[in-house]
Amino acid sequence: MTTDQAAREIAERSAAAMWAEDRASRALGMSIDAVGPGTATLRMTVRGDMVNGHDIGHGGLTFALADSAFAFACNSYNRRTVAAGAEIRFRRPTRAGDVLVATAVERERAGRDGLYDVTVTAGDEVVATFVGRSREVGGRFW
Repeated sequence: MTTDQAAREIAERSAAAMWAEDRASRALGMSIDAVGPGTATLRMTVRGDMVNGHDIGHGGLTFALADSAFAFACNSYNRRTVAAGAEIRFRRPTRAGDVLVATAVERERAGRDGLYDVTVTAGDEVVATFVGRSREVGGRFW
């Protein structure tokens, strides 16, 4: 097995262990499209019960999808890691029926800290950009 294959296997096993306990992401209808070392792609369809009083997708749920992609990316090394901070920029509103795809990519990792960029799209359009800062808290998934 190559080093790349081993790193991908660690990411996939870590994601499976984390997903098994992630009731929030599952309840929101998210699914994992891909995981790898420092990366993750999740998707979620905006349901009718996810729109706000303006009849657009609730920004907090777009944030939740981005945050989950960030979580799977920063936990892909089998080291328990949590968010130390995050921010989001909404680029355009979402609507019921939109399929949102959040792709998280590690920008840097040093010691116990990490920085991740997440892009959320609906089709070919970017609907939000998210930056998450992570902190390893100790422990492993398996």
